[in-house]
Amino acid sequence: MTPERLARIRAVLNKRQPDLTVLMERVHKPHNFSAILRSCDAVGVLEAHAIPAKHGIPNLEEAEDLSLKGKTFNETSGSAAKWVGLQLHADTASAFAHLKARGFQVLAAHFSERAVDYRQADYTRPTCILLGTEKWGVSPEAAELADAHILIPMVGMVQSLNVSVAAAVILFEAQRQRLQAGFYEQVRLAPEQYEAVLQSWMARHAQGQG
Repeated sequence: MTPERLARIRAVLNKRQPDLTVLMERVHKPHNFSAILRSCDAVGVLEAHAIPAKHGIPNLEEAEDLSLKGKTFNETSGSAAKWVGLQLHADTASAFAHLKARGFQVLAAHFSERAVDYRQADYTRPTCILLGTEKWGVSPEAAELADAHILIPMVGMVQSLNVSVAAAVILFEAQRQRLQAGFYEQVRLAPEQYEAVLQSWMARHAQGQG
């Protein structure tokens, strides 16, 4: 590994946000799954969470684009899958139990009577953004367990955005608030976690070069 590449890896790791994450609840379309991971990487999310759809982590066996057939989300999310950890959960209840034990507030991207403008949420708190399946959105169970519901105001004919687009919009608002609060100006990871992630990233880089 060149000194320049190592410096780049450290610079990115220095801005990772261990207390900002997403929970994808049965997001099953590969392009959405991978696009959400790319947005996570772009704003500095260290680790994402997912409750797999019935058939598991998305693949592209049924992709409309024939050039993508047979590829997994790891192969379609570019380099994002290398740099954003992914923790899987068996079901909604266990995912929430895990996140709550770590002190996260869970904000469901969900249209309801108690939903507020996504910009009103405080993303400087440990925050998990809950994103539901493409067709049905957040499940009733997850909506009930969430600490709050957020929505992106729409003034056109459509009622909602694609799940990966919505994820990007909300994540970049979280980044804006955290930039304003100075969260990216200092390393947020504990020394032992920093070193562990650094070694993991270096190993992944080496594998990619092999």
